[in-house]
Amino acid sequence: MPKIVYKMQTERQIEIINKSINIIATKGIQGLTIKNLSKEIGISEPAIYRHFDSKTDILLSILKNFQEATSFMNEALQEIDDTAIGKIEFMFTKILDIFSQEPAQISVIFSEEIFKNENLLKEKIIEIMDLKEKTVEDIIKAGQGNGEIRNDIDCRTLALIVIGALRFRVKQWDLRNQKINLDIEGKKLITGLKLILEK
Repeated sequence: MPKIVYKMQTERQIEIINKSINIIATKGIQGLTIKNLSKEIGISEPAIYRHFDSKTDILLSILKNFQEATSFMNEALQEIDDTAIGKIEFMFTKILDIFSQEPAQISVIFSEEIFKNENLLKEKIIEIMDLKEKTVEDIIKAGQGNGEIRNDIDCRTLALIVIGALRFRVKQWDLRNQKINLDIEGKKLITGLKLILEK
């Protein structure tokens, strides 16, 4: 199963990132301050700044790590000899795996208030969203071209329906403190989306 990867980061940077994610997950974005972070790790505030320039820099690293962890899917999708719906199912399963293993990531990836007033963060999350949307849209377009997927609805709209459904299910799971089985609910969602997509 894919996990969040840490490319070219020190052990201390990884620790800071993981503690930051946990603080956001339990206390919200307002709870993530350099002061709280230094207390949580047990090091001084200046020590945090030796590894990251700011709180924004930490959040940007979290987003980049998530992007790295999911980027393998685009490469894998090129190698998969499967139907369009099979490829979408593959993508969804892998993303759900990541969130199941590291649910605290949801608090960052789906936390709009984090990005509202920070252009760097906003640009990075838009980049991630656009790439995922484009990937799903291209798969659906190819499926429409070979007669596998309905073409009475344009590929972009279908892509938004698919991505929106996944986002809603994951966020709902998180808000309910992960008390429902995400694997089972994810499979139900995929089954329903197949019925919507199939021609």
